[in-house]
Amino acid sequence: MTIQWFPGHMAKARRQVTEKLKLIDIVFELVDARIPMSSRNPMIDEIVSSKPRIVLLNKADKADEATTKKWLNYFKDKDIAAIAIDAQNGTGLKQITSLSKELLKEKFDKMAAKGIKPRAIRALIIGIPNVGKSTLINRLAKRNITKTGDRPGVTTAQQWVKVGKELELLDTPGILWPKFEDEMVGFKLATTGAIKDTILNLQEITVFALNFLKEHYPKRLLERYGLEELPEDIVELFDEIAKKRGCVMSGGYIDYDKTSELVLREIRADKLGRLSFETPTEYQEI
Repeated sequence: MTIQWFPGHMAKARRQVTEKLKLIDIVFELVDARIPMSSRNPMIDEIVSSKPRIVLLNKADKADEATTKKWLNYFKDKDIAAIAIDAQNGTGLKQITSLSKELLKEKFDKMAAKGIKPRAIRALIIGIPNVGKSTLINRLAKRNITKTGDRPGVTTAQQWVKVGKELELLDTPGILWPKFEDEMVGFKLATTGAIKDTILNLQEITVFALNFLKEHYPKRLLERYGLEELPEDIVELFDEIAKKRGCVMSGGYIDYDKTSELVLREIRADKLGRLSFETPTEYQEI
């Protein structure tokens, strides 16, 4: 299955972001801590060019803590500033302004030397759909400025948001790239909810997710669904989960659609605990 999702407003957002760059001091690139690399849009590297950048690993509360630490070390080794945050609950947000000041100190010192009055740091916040941009902005601004939602595509226009006297944020719609070169990227994005379920084959996404959990978090699967052992065959695993959760139609037929929806919903709601779907080791040579 090929997963693609590139609505018209995303192409427009790319053009708008490029036009606004000259007004920007720093870029906040928001990624999903569960899939930091798969949720990094390679197009953004071209768009933001040489602007200072902070990678914000959002939803860190949903990701495997040990794996997130490895990701922070990975970015540090590549000389990329990175912070693990939880925008929903406000964890780690205080570091954003202080790190921004640190990265921009030289620029603002030069401005002061030229007699330019101090002003707020202008930051561009950018990331793929449903990664938590609006939630982050509302948290930083300490009020509901932008719409939020647990589905991708909520933000469809740009807007400036003042955060106290020290920071001004430019919010943008989530931007996915037109084509995923690696099929697995699409599956990871779909599993974590970055792509609208309505355009997906949820059974195929669930097969990916269950195979991943079998390999990396087998104990979680056993405990969550009350299984004594994990069947080798993925269809058998589907059947076992369906029977345990009552996803069986009249005549004893398994309702695979209902089972798929249930499994994905529980993964996204952390019912199987904190999960990370990729590690830095997969990208060491990249």
